[in-house]
Amino acid sequence: MFQTLDGFLKLWNFEADATQKILNQLTDESLSQEVTPENWTLGRIAWHTVTAINVIATQTDLTFDSPNQDYPVPTSAKFISDSYQKARTALFQAVKNQWTDSSLGEIKDFFGQKMSNSELLFFMIQHQIHHRGQMTILMRQAGLTIPGLYGPSKEEWAMIGMAAPKM
Repeated sequence: MFQTLDGFLKLWNFEADATQKILNQLTDESLSQEVTPENWTLGRIAWHTVTAINVIATQTDLTFDSPNQDYPVPTSAKFISDSYQKARTALFQAVKNQWTDSSLGEIKDFFGQKMSNSELLFFMIQHQIHHRGQMTILMRQAGLTIPGLYGPSKEEWAMIGMAAPKM
C-alpha cells in the first residue's frame, strides 16, 4: 500500500488520466450499449465510476464536493466526462490538503471491513481499473476507438509506425 501521500497522488494522477481517456471517448449514443438487458449499460458503468470516488473516499474523514448519487444516469457523455474531471481533481486536492502521511495508517470501517486509509485509496484505484476494463469491452461493441492505456491500442499501432499484433 501507500507509505506517503505523494506515492498515492502520483499513481492516482496516472490512473485517473487513463480513466479520463476512456470517458472522453464516449458518445451520447454509446451510453446505452449493453451486454444484456439485465446488466449495466456503458453509461451506467461510466457514471458509477464517477460517483464512486465520493462514495468510497467519504468513508474516511475526507470532505470534498463531487457527485455521489449514481442513479439516474446522465444522458450526456460530455457531462459524465466533465464530472469525472471535477471528481478526480477534488479527491486529489482533498487528500493533499486534508491528510498527512500518517493519515494513511488510520483504520476505518469500510462497509463492514476494517481498512487503513492507504488500503482504501488502493481499493479506489483498483475499482477504477476494474470498471475501465468493463467499459472498453462495451466501447468496442459500440464501435468506439479505444485509447491505449498501458501501451498502444489496436488503432494506435499504425500511428507509431508499427504493425498491430496478429489477431
